[in-house]
Amino acid sequence: MADLITAGRAMSRRHLLAVGGALPLLGACARAGLGGGFPAQTVRVSAPFAMPDIAVPDFRGARPFPITTYGASPDDQARTSAAIRMAIAAAHDAGGGMVVVPQGVWPTGPIHLASNVNLHLERGATLLFSDDPHDYLPAVQTSWEGIECFNYSPLVYAFGCDNVAITGPGALVSKLDGWKPWYARPKPHMDALIALYTMARQGVPVAERQMAVGQNNLRPHFIQFNRCTRVLVEDVTIHGSPFWTLHPLLCRDVVIRRIKVRAHGHNNDGVDPEMSQNVLIEDCEFDQGDDAISVKSGRDMDAWRLATPARNIVVRNCRILNGHQLMAVGSELSGGIENVFVDNCHFIGDGKGADGWAVPIDNLLFVKTNERRGGHVRNIHMTNVTATRLRGSVLAVETDVLYQWRTLLPTYVRRLTPIDGLHVANVRVAEAKSVCTIRGEREQPVRNVSLRNVTVEQLSGPAITTDNVEGFRRDG
Repeated sequence: MADLITAGRAMSRRHLLAVGGALPLLGACARAGLGGGFPAQTVRVSAPFAMPDIAVPDFRGARPFPITTYGASPDDQARTSAAIRMAIAAAHDAGGGMVVVPQGVWPTGPIHLASNVNLHLERGATLLFSDDPHDYLPAVQTSWEGIECFNYSPLVYAFGCDNVAITGPGALVSKLDGWKPWYARPKPHMDALIALYTMARQGVPVAERQMAVGQNNLRPHFIQFNRCTRVLVEDVTIHGSPFWTLHPLLCRDVVIRRIKVRAHGHNNDGVDPEMSQNVLIEDCEFDQGDDAISVKSGRDMDAWRLATPARNIVVRNCRILNGHQLMAVGSELSGGIENVFVDNCHFIGDGKGADGWAVPIDNLLFVKTNERRGGHVRNIHMTNVTATRLRGSVLAVETDVLYQWRTLLPTYVRRLTPIDGLHVANVRVAEAKSVCTIRGEREQPVRNVSLRNVTVEQLSGPAITTDNVEGFRRDG
């Protein structure tokens, strides 16, 4: 492990030299004041808390920059990748614009967005992303399960951008053959996780946490918006993902609407808003190998350093075909999670799935943490939800969720998570193990839980199980 940490520090100096060609694009995103006068649309959202208006970019009058103008070829990944880079740079330099992907299948490597740029996929357009890890180097600043690091670039990446969008009726598709062997977690991968956690614990600068080396095999996200403001993702279809599918990290003002996600691989969450604020996810369809939506706020020491809660997140009018949870809260929640509202969402899967493939949904609302996380969870609401069958509960809270970390590392710092205000109303489920299962900590009980008009037609276990809960109420 010490060798991995030393190698990462040494590599950071080489990395700064290697990424010289990429710096102008990232610098373009980060320039202060660039997006201040860009046209915006305001989205107003009703919620059982004071939900701020959300401002997102308005590209309806934007100038088009077709990738074919810059030499994109359906038969040449290198030419198409270069054309997309040039079109993004041209749109950004012009003060804003739409990078247009026309009908056809366009092979590409990673796409790095810039401020005031909309990546627009026309009907019948498919961006087909390489599965060669070498295409996603040099490494960029990203994260792995709540810990910041430099890793393989997300397939679509925006860092420090204002007014950035992905829209249109086309599709983004990830080839997966090169990533699937990385789903396994052999010893070198586990050693890399230990090394990364240790670097975060020791306060090693993020630039020195170089993880895109050797057999670390930390898979990249499909789409990551990192430290962006005014983000819009609308109408696109996303197929497959090496890791989490759509990850707004440390973002503000995000709207994700009318997207369809079908990703059946390992850790294939649909949307993971992490340490992001003022987020609307609506009218989407999720067909996932993991959670449909999982709100997060970082892991342990890194999140305490960043000190940014996930806040003001509304999910409404969504359908879930497959996935472990409809809404997960955590387990990376050390920065705190507050003001989350799920309304009029429906799990419609039959437990069999298309072509015999299915992930049985575990819970509708699942709050998960452990003794290392700290942070807080408060003011979480779920209303007007239906489901066919659950393997678990309508509402579940587990305070001892550690997964592989239980044996990887000891508890260096013990911080329990205050959980206060979980409210579920107007829910109907055909089959479930229970209505509610809450396992709180004796030293830090879960507080203020209400269930109103929550019905499960067929139960296979006790309706209500509560350990260490104060202020529990069930009506109807």
